Amino acid sequence: MCTPTSSSDTTCSLAYNCPEGQIRYNIWRRYPGQEWEWFGEDCFGNTPQVDALPEVTRGDVLREVRRLPLPKAQIAIQPSDRTLVNLDTVFSTTAPQFDRTVTILEQRVHITAKPTRYAWHFGDGASKTTTTPGRPYPAMDVTHQYTKADRTHRPRVDVTFSISYSVDGGPTQSLEQTVTTAGPAATLVTREATPVLVE
Repeated sequence: MCTPTSSSDTTCSLAYNCPEGQIRYNIWRRYPGQEWEWFGEDCFGNTPQVDALPEVTRGDVLREVRRLPLPKAQIAIQPSDRTLVNLDTVFSTTAPQFDRTVTILEQRVHITAKPTRYAWHFGDGASKTTTTPGRPYPAMDVTHQYTKADRTHRPRVDVTFSISYSVDGGPTQSLEQTVTTAGPAATLVTREATPVLVE
């Protein structure tokens, strides 16, 4: 643990706190392809026995994902703020990205969430589901026509993610359950265009 000197009493005092017949060890660990890291210290007999780490389950990962939480998608509308009835209004979003390493049960868990489904709620009771985030005009991937004028709608897009993870650099695993995040609602007012004859 240490080499006692006249100036190292504070550091070395920990080495004397073990039960008789045991030695305090610094514990280091290394996973394939990674650097050595300090894991802690403990008292053992002449041969240190390090307890195995608990298994990180899919349930553990799912709870962590819900705690984080996953990103929400902002809906983009063209034309923005106001649109005309019986006109194709274009909707799109930017695919949310999630790639993070967290600690679960003292182990490093790399979590990746991939968007797999987009549920478009147009605010008038209509909805649509796609597997892509749509593109801005003139792509016209996701469109909707409103039929009533002088109404204020609150459209949004909800994103469903599939989750994959790896524990301490191990093999990649997938969660059987998906996670959906509801996006923030935008404000969209519908108007009716009236033709007027002029000279």
